[in-house]
Amino acid sequence: MTKTTRTNQPADAPAPVDSPQRTAGTAISRGPALTVAIVGADSFLGRNLVKTLEHDARVGRVVAIDYRAPSTAAKKTRFYDLDLTQPACEERLAEILSAERVDALVHTAFLSSPTSAAAWAHEFESVGTMHVLHAARHARVPKLIHWSQTLLYGARPENPNHLTEAHALRARTDTPFLADKVAAETEVGRFASTSDCCVTVLRTAPILGPTVRNYLTRYLSHRLVPVLMGFDPLLQFVHEADAIAAFLLAVVRDVPGTFNVVGAGVLPLTTVIRLAGRVPLPVPHPLAAPMTGALWAAGLAEAPAGFVDYLRYLCVADAELAARDLGFRAHHTTRQAVLDFATAQHLRDVRLLRETVSR
Repeated sequence: MTKTTRTNQPADAPAPVDSPQRTAGTAISRGPALTVAIVGADSFLGRNLVKTLEHDARVGRVVAIDYRAPSTAAKKTRFYDLDLTQPACEERLAEILSAERVDALVHTAFLSSPTSAAAWAHEFESVGTMHVLHAARHARVPKLIHWSQTLLYGARPENPNHLTEAHALRARTDTPFLADKVAAETEVGRFASTSDCCVTVLRTAPILGPTVRNYLTRYLSHRLVPVLMGFDPLLQFVHEADAIAAFLLAVVRDVPGTFNVVGAGVLPLTTVIRLAGRVPLPVPHPLAAPMTGALWAAGLAEAPAGFVDYLRYLCVADAELAARDLGFRAHHTTRQAVLDFATAQHLRDVRLLRETVSR
């Protein structure tokens, strides 16, 4: 692990500064280089964004905030140990943001896979987001970038071919992994409407690639991959490199709003499975949900029963707004994301590539 500066109290604590005047589509300017704070710096997105910002000349300092230091931190990074589930984290975070005179705050402190520890996850994601927002308001942070997901639109039979950012978030409320993220984004929306902060929400498609590890990559790593008999929905992914590129754009450009971050093209589920070098295993639809629920309860499934809907119905997002306003266009298609994952997974299968763990 690269050595980081572990700071328990800020060295200097200047008073919060007022938000600068901003013009849409331009970078924030309040000095020679940006100071970017990342809450959830040891998540998959956080670690990779830290690494990217370390090499970007427009960024002078990276403030990494998490309960564990990111391994990608280097000379630009200052690490603060903070757990969003602990008492007084809100006041502590406000102190850090004020003392560091943060230009942009990136909130990636979300789980990339479901967990059976639902109460802890709720405190971490839903309540934790409220702590982040209150701290950002108190410190008068000029920009907030929030990670969300296109899964939150929900997989429903009436969904159009491409869901725009204007569509409601209708994911299942009986699935905590989804419900907590919907609640968090709802709070971010309220914050955006009542503050002068430039708020950018990035809704990524399921992230796939050679190094990311989440419920999706574990699902596709089985030799026999369960599918619903009689259903073959179109799927859409975003390559891990493109997801990081979208966050970098949001950091260096001042573009408020909500944007779908997705790869070009879609693929049927069975095509995805075959491209990954796996074999589809058809399961009768009436058995799928109860069987998945039982396996999840036993700790043998990648996701709870609520995710069965995504094996049945369409949940594909439109990318036009991100291209037009944010300037984001994915360099990898959905197919390329699958193939990059498949190549790396083959090396893991034959033990030529070490397994990684993503939060």
